[in-house]
Amino acid sequence: MRIGFIGLGIMGLPMAKNLIKAGHSLAVYNRSRRPVDEMVALGAKGCSSSKEVASLSDFVITMLPDSPDVKDVVLGPSGVIEGLKPGTTLIDMSTISPKVSIAIALEIEKRSCEMLDAPVSGGQKGAVDGTLSIMVGGKKEVYERALPILKSLGRVIVHVGDHGAGETVKLCNQVICAINIVSMCEGMALCKKSGVDIEKMIQVVSGGLGASNIISSLAPKILQGDMEPGFKLKLQQKDLRLALELAESLKLPLVATGLAHQVFRIAESKDLGDKGTQALFKAYELMG
Repeated sequence: MRIGFIGLGIMGLPMAKNLIKAGHSLAVYNRSRRPVDEMVALGAKGCSSSKEVASLSDFVITMLPDSPDVKDVVLGPSGVIEGLKPGTTLIDMSTISPKVSIAIALEIEKRSCEMLDAPVSGGQKGAVDGTLSIMVGGKKEVYERALPILKSLGRVIVHVGDHGAGETVKLCNQVICAINIVSMCEGMALCKKSGVDIEKMIQVVSGGLGASNIISSLAPKILQGDMEPGFKLKLQQKDLRLALELAESLKLPLVATGLAHQVFRIAESKDLGDKGTQALFKAYELMG
Protein backbone atom coordinates (compact mmCIF):
# COMPACT_ATOMS: atom_id res chain seq x y z
CA MET A 1 0.00 0.00 0.00
CA ARG A 2 1.06 3.62 -0.50
CA ILE A 3 1.55 4.93 3.01
CA GLY A 4 2.66 8.33 4.27
CA PHE A 5 4.35 8.63 7.66
CA ILE A 6 4.79 11.91 9.53
CA GLY A 7 6.73 12.08 12.79
CA LEU A 8 9.92 10.01 12.94
CA GLY A 9 10.75 10.24 16.63
CA ILE A 10 11.56 7.60 19.25
CA MET A 11 8.39 5.70 18.37
CA GLY A 12 7.72 6.81 14.79
CA LEU A 13 11.08 5.90 13.27
CA PRO A 14 11.01 2.19 14.19
CA MET A 15 7.33 2.00 13.24
CA ALA A 16 8.11 3.42 9.80
CA LYS A 17 10.95 0.92 9.41
CA ASN A 18 8.54 -1.93 10.14
CA LEU A 19 6.22 -0.72 7.39
CA ILE A 20 9.12 -0.78 4.93
CA LYS A 21 10.02 -4.31 6.11
CA ALA A 22 6.40 -5.36 5.46
CA GLY A 23 6.76 -4.28 1.83
CA HIS A 24 4.73 -1.07 1.87
CA SER A 25 5.64 1.96 -0.27
CA LEU A 26 6.44 4.81 2.13
CA ALA A 27 6.62 8.62 1.83
CA VAL A 28 7.94 10.32 4.97
CA TYR A 29 8.28 13.75 6.54
CA ASN A 30 9.81 14.96 9.78
CA ARG A 31 10.82 18.40 11.01
CA SER A 32 14.45 17.31 11.48
CA ARG A 33 16.11 15.79 8.43
CA ARG A 34 18.28 13.02 9.92
CA PRO A 35 15.52 10.40 10.38
CA VAL A 36 14.15 11.24 6.93
CA ASP A 37 17.56 10.51 5.41
CA GLU A 38 17.68 7.26 7.38
CA MET A 39 14.32 6.21 5.92
CA VAL A 40 15.32 7.27 2.39
CA ALA A 41 18.33 4.97 2.67
CA LEU A 42 15.86 2.13 3.34
CA GLY A 43 13.78 2.93 0.25
CA ALA A 44 11.28 5.54 1.45
CA LYS A 45 10.62 8.79 -0.41
CA GLY A 46 11.58 11.88 1.55
CA CYS A 47 9.09 14.75 1.36
CA SER A 48 9.35 18.47 2.09
CA SER A 49 5.94 18.89 3.77
CA SER A 50 2.99 17.06 5.27
CA LYS A 51 0.97 18.16 2.25
CA GLU A 52 3.36 16.38 -0.10
CA VAL A 53 3.19 13.20 1.98
CA ALA A 54 -0.61 13.21 1.80
CA SER A 55 -0.62 13.81 -1.96
CA LEU A 56 1.40 10.62 -2.50
CA SER A 57 -0.51 8.36 -0.11
CA ASP A 58 -3.65 6.26 0.26
CA PHE A 59 -3.10 6.08 4.03
CA VAL A 60 -1.35 8.77 6.08
CA ILE A 61 0.00 7.94 9.55
CA THR A 62 0.88 10.67 12.06
CA MET A 63 2.92 9.99 15.20
CA LEU A 64 3.36 13.28 17.05
CA PRO A 65 3.82 14.50 20.64
CA ASP A 66 0.61 16.40 21.51
CA SER A 67 -2.74 17.77 20.35
CA PRO A 68 -1.40 21.12 19.01
CA ASP A 69 1.21 19.26 16.95
CA VAL A 70 -1.40 17.05 15.30
CA LYS A 71 -3.70 19.99 14.62
CA ASP A 72 -0.87 21.94 13.00
CA VAL A 73 0.44 19.04 10.90
CA VAL A 74 -3.03 18.00 9.72
CA LEU A 75 -4.97 21.25 9.47
CA GLY A 76 -2.25 23.92 9.33
CA PRO A 77 -0.48 25.53 6.33
CA SER A 78 0.98 22.90 3.98
CA GLY A 79 -0.72 20.35 6.19
CA VAL A 80 -2.08 16.90 5.47
CA ILE A 81 -5.56 18.19 4.67
CA GLU A 82 -4.23 20.26 1.75
CA GLY A 83 -2.82 17.16 0.04
CA LEU A 84 -5.62 14.66 0.68
CA LYS A 85 -7.38 13.00 -2.23
CA PRO A 86 -10.96 11.68 -1.77
CA GLY A 87 -10.84 8.21 -0.24
CA THR A 88 -7.57 8.73 1.66
CA THR A 89 -7.48 7.57 5.30
CA LEU A 90 -5.63 9.42 8.05
CA ILE A 91 -4.47 7.19 10.92
CA ASP A 92 -3.38 9.34 13.85
CA MET A 93 -1.31 7.17 16.20
CA SER A 94 -0.40 10.04 18.53
CA THR A 95 -1.78 10.32 22.05
CA ILE A 96 -3.92 13.45 22.06
CA SER A 97 -7.16 14.83 23.46
CA PRO A 98 -10.21 12.78 22.40
CA LYS A 99 -12.06 16.05 21.84
CA VAL A 100 -9.37 17.32 19.47
CA SER A 101 -9.24 13.97 17.68
CA ILE A 102 -12.99 14.06 17.03
CA ALA A 103 -12.77 17.65 15.73
CA ILE A 104 -9.99 16.70 13.29
CA ALA A 105 -11.97 13.67 12.10
CA LEU A 106 -14.94 15.89 11.27
CA GLU A 107 -12.71 18.19 9.19
CA ILE A 108 -11.17 15.21 7.38
CA GLU A 109 -14.61 13.84 6.51
CA LYS A 110 -15.48 17.14 4.81
CA ARG A 111 -12.83 16.21 2.22
CA SER A 112 -14.50 12.84 1.53
CA CYS A 113 -11.74 11.16 3.50
CA GLU A 114 -11.70 9.04 6.66
CA MET A 115 -9.81 9.10 9.95
CA LEU A 116 -8.92 6.61 12.66
CA ASP A 117 -7.47 7.52 16.04
CA ALA A 118 -5.10 4.65 16.82
CA PRO A 119 -2.75 5.44 19.72
CA VAL A 120 -0.33 2.78 20.87
CA SER A 121 1.12 1.26 24.02
CA GLY A 122 4.36 -0.67 24.34
CA GLY A 123 7.07 1.96 24.29
CA GLN A 124 10.11 2.07 22.05
CA LYS A 125 10.75 -1.67 22.43
CA GLY A 126 7.23 -2.47 21.21
CA ALA A 127 7.71 -0.08 18.30
CA VAL A 128 11.00 -1.72 17.32
CA ASP A 129 9.67 -5.27 17.72
CA GLY A 130 6.33 -4.56 16.00
CA THR A 131 4.47 -5.76 19.11
CA LEU A 132 2.57 -2.62 20.06
CA SER A 133 -0.93 -2.68 21.50
CA ILE A 134 -3.11 -0.50 19.29
CA MET A 135 -6.50 0.85 20.34
CA VAL A 136 -8.53 2.13 17.40
CA GLY A 137 -11.43 4.56 17.23
CA GLY A 138 -13.42 5.28 14.07
CA LYS A 139 -15.73 3.52 11.63
CA LYS A 140 -15.50 -0.27 11.77
CA GLU A 141 -15.25 -0.63 7.98
CA VAL A 142 -12.38 1.87 7.85
CA TYR A 143 -10.62 -0.02 10.66
CA GLU A 144 -10.94 -3.26 8.68
CA ARG A 145 -9.36 -1.64 5.60
CA ALA A 146 -6.48 -0.34 7.69
CA LEU A 147 -5.96 -3.59 9.62
CA PRO A 148 -3.23 -5.01 7.32
CA ILE A 149 -1.18 -1.87 7.97
CA LEU A 150 -1.75 -1.97 11.72
CA LYS A 151 -0.71 -5.63 11.81
CA SER A 152 2.73 -4.55 10.57
CA LEU A 153 3.06 -2.43 13.70
CA GLY A 154 1.31 -4.22 16.53
CA ARG A 155 0.33 -7.52 18.09
CA VAL A 156 -2.84 -6.63 20.01
CA ILE A 157 -5.12 -4.50 17.82
CA VAL A 158 -8.65 -3.72 19.01
CA HIS A 159 -11.40 -1.58 17.51
CA VAL A 160 -12.75 0.11 20.65
CA GLY A 161 -15.47 2.40 19.28
CA ASP A 162 -16.20 5.56 17.30
CA HIS A 163 -13.97 8.61 16.78
CA GLY A 164 -12.12 9.51 19.99
CA ALA A 165 -12.61 6.11 21.62
CA GLY A 166 -9.05 5.06 20.80
CA GLU A 167 -7.68 8.15 22.52
CA THR A 168 -9.93 7.59 25.52
CA VAL A 169 -8.73 4.01 25.96
CA LYS A 170 -5.11 5.18 25.63
CA LEU A 171 -5.62 7.70 28.42
CA CYS A 172 -7.07 4.92 30.60
CA ASN A 173 -3.92 2.92 29.83
CA GLN A 174 -1.72 5.85 30.80
CA VAL A 175 -3.53 6.35 34.10
CA ILE A 176 -2.90 2.70 34.99
CA CYS A 177 0.75 2.85 33.87
CA ALA A 178 1.56 6.10 35.67
CA ILE A 179 0.10 5.00 39.00
CA ASN A 180 1.99 1.71 38.63
CA ILE A 181 5.25 3.59 38.00
CA VAL A 182 4.68 5.73 41.11
CA SER A 183 3.98 2.68 43.27
CA MET A 184 7.09 0.88 41.95
CA CYS A 185 9.33 3.88 42.64
CA GLU A 186 7.91 4.35 46.13
CA GLY A 187 8.49 0.69 46.97
CA MET A 188 12.06 0.87 45.65
CA ALA A 189 12.73 4.12 47.51
CA LEU A 190 11.44 2.61 50.76
CA CYS A 191 13.58 -0.47 50.25
CA LYS A 192 16.73 1.54 49.53
CA LYS A 193 16.21 3.87 52.49
CA SER A 194 15.79 0.83 54.75
CA GLY A 195 19.15 -0.54 53.64
CA VAL A 196 17.71 -3.70 52.08
CA ASP A 197 18.91 -5.06 48.72
CA ILE A 198 16.55 -3.56 46.09
CA GLU A 199 17.40 -6.19 43.48
CA LYS A 200 16.35 -8.99 45.81
CA MET A 201 13.15 -7.14 46.70
CA ILE A 202 12.30 -6.80 42.99
CA GLN A 203 13.03 -10.51 42.48
CA VAL A 204 10.53 -11.48 45.17
CA VAL A 205 7.84 -8.95 44.19
CA SER A 206 8.10 -10.05 40.54
CA GLY A 207 7.04 -13.55 41.55
CA GLY A 208 4.02 -12.42 43.53
CA LEU A 209 0.81 -10.43 43.18
CA GLY A 210 2.74 -7.17 42.80
CA ALA A 211 4.33 -8.31 39.54
CA SER A 212 3.69 -6.15 36.46
CA ASN A 213 5.06 -5.32 33.02
CA ILE A 214 6.06 -1.94 34.43
CA ILE A 215 8.32 -3.58 37.02
CA SER A 216 9.77 -6.16 34.64
CA SER A 217 10.63 -3.53 32.01
CA LEU A 218 11.60 -0.49 34.13
CA ALA A 219 13.03 -1.81 37.41
CA PRO A 220 16.10 -3.37 35.68
CA LYS A 221 16.83 -0.02 34.03
CA ILE A 222 16.67 1.72 37.41
CA LEU A 223 19.01 -0.85 38.93
CA GLN A 224 21.46 -0.32 36.04
CA GLY A 225 21.22 3.47 36.27
CA ASP A 226 19.80 3.61 32.73
CA MET A 227 17.52 6.64 32.49
CA GLU A 228 17.41 6.91 28.68
CA PRO A 229 13.87 7.18 27.29
CA GLY A 230 11.86 4.37 25.84
CA PHE A 231 9.04 6.81 26.62
CA LYS A 232 9.83 10.30 27.87
CA LEU A 233 8.73 11.31 31.34
CA LYS A 234 7.37 14.63 30.05
CA LEU A 235 5.12 12.79 27.60
CA GLN A 236 3.75 10.59 30.38
CA GLN A 237 3.02 13.79 32.28
CA LYS A 238 1.28 15.23 29.22
CA ASP A 239 -0.91 12.12 29.03
CA LEU A 240 -1.89 12.49 32.68
CA ARG A 241 -2.88 16.08 31.98
CA LEU A 242 -5.10 14.92 29.12
CA ALA A 243 -6.67 12.24 31.33
CA LEU A 244 -7.44 14.79 34.04
CA GLU A 245 -8.93 17.16 31.46
CA LEU A 246 -11.20 14.37 30.22
CA ALA A 247 -12.17 13.48 33.79
CA GLU A 248 -12.94 17.14 34.52
CA SER A 249 -15.29 17.30 31.52
CA LEU A 250 -17.08 14.23 32.89
CA LYS A 251 -17.10 15.51 36.51
CA LEU A 252 -15.28 12.32 37.50
CA PRO A 253 -12.80 12.37 40.39
CA LEU A 254 -9.47 10.67 39.63
CA VAL A 255 -7.76 11.06 42.98
CA ALA A 256 -4.74 8.80 42.44
CA THR A 257 -4.21 10.19 38.93
CA GLY A 258 -4.08 13.71 40.33
CA LEU A 259 -1.47 12.60 42.86
CA ALA A 260 0.59 10.86 40.16
CA HIS A 261 0.42 14.03 38.07
CA GLN A 262 1.96 16.01 40.92
CA VAL A 263 4.67 13.41 41.53
CA PHE A 264 5.65 13.54 37.86
CA ARG A 265 5.62 17.34 38.13
CA ILE A 266 8.27 17.06 40.86
CA ALA A 267 10.40 14.98 38.49
CA GLU A 268 9.96 17.58 35.73
CA SER A 269 11.10 20.29 38.15
CA LYS A 270 14.30 18.27 38.66
CA ASP A 271 15.02 18.50 34.88
CA LEU A 272 14.12 14.85 34.28
CA GLY A 273 11.44 15.48 31.66
CA ASP A 274 13.51 14.26 28.71
CA LYS A 275 14.56 11.09 30.54
CA GLY A 276 12.56 7.86 30.55
CA THR A 277 9.63 7.41 32.92
CA GLN A 278 11.89 5.27 35.13
CA ALA A 279 13.70 8.51 36.04
CA LEU A 280 10.85 9.17 38.44
CA PHE A 281 12.92 7.10 40.89
CA LYS A 282 15.61 9.81 40.71
CA ALA A 283 13.05 12.32 41.97
CA TYR A 284 12.39 10.12 45.00
CA GLU A 285 16.13 9.89 45.65
CA LEU A 286 16.45 13.67 45.46
CA MET A 287 13.49 14.13 47.82
CA GLY A 288 14.75 11.50 50.29
